[in-house]
Amino acid sequence: MATTTSDKYAVPGLERGLRILSEFSRETPSLGAPELARRLQVPRTTIFRLLVTLESLGYLERVPGNHEFQLGTAVLKLGFEYLASLSITELGRPILERLRDDAGYSANLVIRDGRDIIYVQKASSPSVFTSSVHVGTRLPAHATILGRALLCHLSYEQLETLYPEEKLRTYTPRTPQTLAELYALLKDDRARGYIVEEGFFEPNISTLAAPVLDAQGVVRAAVGITVPGASIPQEKRETLTVRLRAAALELSRCLNY
Repeated sequence: MATTTSDKYAVPGLERGLRILSEFSRETPSLGAPELARRLQVPRTTIFRLLVTLESLGYLERVPGNHEFQLGTAVLKLGFEYLASLSITELGRPILERLRDDAGYSANLVIRDGRDIIYVQKASSPSVFTSSVHVGTRLPAHATILGRALLCHLSYEQLETLYPEEKLRTYTPRTPQTLAELYALLKDDRARGYIVEEGFFEPNISTLAAPVLDAQGVVRAAVGITVPGASIPQEKRETLTVRLRAAALELSRCLNY
């Protein structure tokens, strides 16, 4: 019934336009009408009309010097409006800023989108260290500490749905290579309630992370501290862990956990 109702009210032109936008990515930042027509199995003339429409609305821009298109500023605005609409980002802002001030390191808030984590809030520390991570950055969940904090409450069956492949993509020698390896890490992470790792995703970056839960006990986000260095100073490890867990619990309570 739901499918029939959806088909009845669906707008094919709108669907095609959104599918066009979804084809652009970090790997393919620019595309032309012939390639999009091939990918979407839609006549080239139809694709071109949709491209011109999206361009007029600011969602696409022409790439100077050729006939291809790239994402426009309207997409960026839409993305930031989405982030701003998440109540957790506003709830988390003062908590992250306080955590940054207490810890002396940058603090981050992430959510999960399928197999990726997305940075939705960041409180940067005034240090010489400059991170390439910013609000909107996507990273693989299985290969990052913040991702593990977001995945740790999932069952093996839920993880199988997310990662059906036999081998997981590896980013460093420490990335789990199979679902079984990932699940073993996540079981320990869940039992511990937080994660502390050195050089897990990047060799010169250490991370502490803890999950944020809602009223149903579901992981909604994760809070993290980024330490610039291959190791965390031993004298700071316990203090950082305590402050991180307190921040994650405070934000969880804001979500009625």
